[in-house]
Amino acid sequence: MSGRSTAPEKRQGFFRQLRTLYTFTQKAYKWLPWLLAGIFVLSIGAGVAVGFLIPPVAWWSVLLWGVTGLMLGILISLMTMTRLSTTAMYKQIDGMPGAAGHVLSTSLGRNWSATDMPVGVNPKTQEAVYRVVGRGGVVIVGEGARGRLTRLVNEERSKVQRVASGVPVTVLYVGHGDDEITIAKLASTIKGLPKKIDKSTQSAVIKRLESVSQSLASLPIPKGIDPTKVRAPRPR
Repeated sequence: MSGRSTAPEKRQGFFRQLRTLYTFTQKAYKWLPWLLAGIFVLSIGAGVAVGFLIPPVAWWSVLLWGVTGLMLGILISLMTMTRLSTTAMYKQIDGMPGAAGHVLSTSLGRNWSATDMPVGVNPKTQEAVYRVVGRGGVVIVGEGARGRLTRLVNEERSKVQRVASGVPVTVLYVGHGDDEITIAKLASTIKGLPKKIDKSTQSAVIKRLESVSQSLASLPIPKGIDPTKVRAPRPR
């Protein structure tokens, strides 16, 4: 028998995760401590004020409302840090090869099928094309110099139209130019597409596309993103 330990890795505790979330966010937003302090002061102050305004006024009533305000402040603070950490993560990966794949594989939810593996890639320049399938149809996402993406995008669009005739195809380009989508708005743009196909059609399209997709295992896929380092930590 091997002497190597097979014990599962322990998950971080809640407070350690909270500290990690705070540290990650505070690096991007130096004013975070002042914002959180303001949230706590306003929340507790609002709770105490309510305690004085609602009769009968008693010390226990004021204390109870003050504690309620404190709990509300904790909730608002966690929501604020989570939102800011996501924004910080987008800023950190913006422009990095593989950023689109990271966002597509982690931010779309269960209604969309996507992975961080591109369906087309230029090994010399690292332009990449990703494919997403959902109730809004098929979305092709191009990452890199738009001029060099034309061939990759057209090849993927032709393949989709060949095996999923009648299914709407949307093409998005990630970037900061005209008619391009920033990495921060990529997920929300895709999730905002109107529903055009039902679940059974979605499943059928996914199976057809997977059956004709060529393996990219031998191609040098962009390695610019390490999700363990850039994903915004979230308390559990």
